[in-house]
Amino acid sequence: MGFPRNVKRLAALLCSLALLPIAATSCGGGDDNGTSSQTVLSVSGDVTASTNFTLAQVQALPASTQTVSFGSGTGQQIHVYTGASLWTLLNQVGIVTNPAVHNDVLAKYVVATGSDNYRALFAMGELSPDFGNRGNQVVYAETVNGVSAALTSTDGPLRVTAPGDVKGGRYVSNLVKLQVGTAVSQVTASGGGATTQFQLSGAVAHPATFDMAALQALPAVTRTIGANTYTGVSLWNLIDAAGVQTSATAKNDLLGFYVIATGSDGYRVVISLAELSPDFGNQPDIVAYAMNGAALPGTGFARLVIPADSKAGRYVSNLVALEVVSAPR
Repeated sequence: MGFPRNVKRLAALLCSLALLPIAATSCGGGDDNGTSSQTVLSVSGDVTASTNFTLAQVQALPASTQTVSFGSGTGQQIHVYTGASLWTLLNQVGIVTNPAVHNDVLAKYVVATGSDNYRALFAMGELSPDFGNRGNQVVYAETVNGVSAALTSTDGPLRVTAPGDVKGGRYVSNLVKLQVGTAVSQVTASGGGATTQFQLSGAVAHPATFDMAALQALPAVTRTIGANTYTGVSLWNLIDAAGVQTSATAKNDLLGFYVIATGSDGYRVVISLAELSPDFGNQPDIVAYAMNGAALPGTGFARLVIPADSKAGRYVSNLVALEVVSAPR
């Protein structure tokens, strides 16, 4: 039994329409291999809402170009990248903070992960324009010989940068995930007041307690900030001597660690170990025990001093604890 001619024509038309998307896809027409409309980056964790970005959406954010230099296994590298501010991107998604907690954002961090699960951690304090203002970007283009083009498949479509780092370990290539986390401390604050000692604990082989005599027995360093000169010990040397318990099987595992500094009133901040390591951020942070040749005035026997920060939010006073932590995978 045959079908009416008009039914056959309708069937033929529907069939041809169904083939159109396939034909359009196979024709190409873009230089991003289709990534403009595909999810290339997910942002999750302690954010207002987990968000997926396409390449086009990242490119639509305010862009800037930066020149960076860092060491690698093949020698010193210099790159001219174009991309969006990592801080701006995270704030567009919305970093969840508690308005009742002073500077709550300083107790948070973000882990950048590549498609091969390689990761690096950044403290929010080093990203924030109010504090570290390091200028990290999520980049999607590089200028070579005066011509800007999409990142190669080795590095892109997205890569996170770490301006100022000595080596390129935190330049996560093939970036696919940003996970915002909040530091979880095991320390109970004492309710405030002056301190006479602090504990160094967490993922270290040799936990220790430090009082004034113990700090003064270590090599002293000075840092001048404005009109004040602080004397203390290198925060990196203190932590490194305790033996950070990294995994020998995970490449640059140290880059997934951070330290929580807690004051006697419960005030807490995060500093990434990569900020401190001489191989990466090489920041001159110290645990100070004197200012201008005298005991610290009203801030306990020890406080953090973070010279490169523009504001003193991470200068934790009345220090009671330093906890070394590996961010969850």
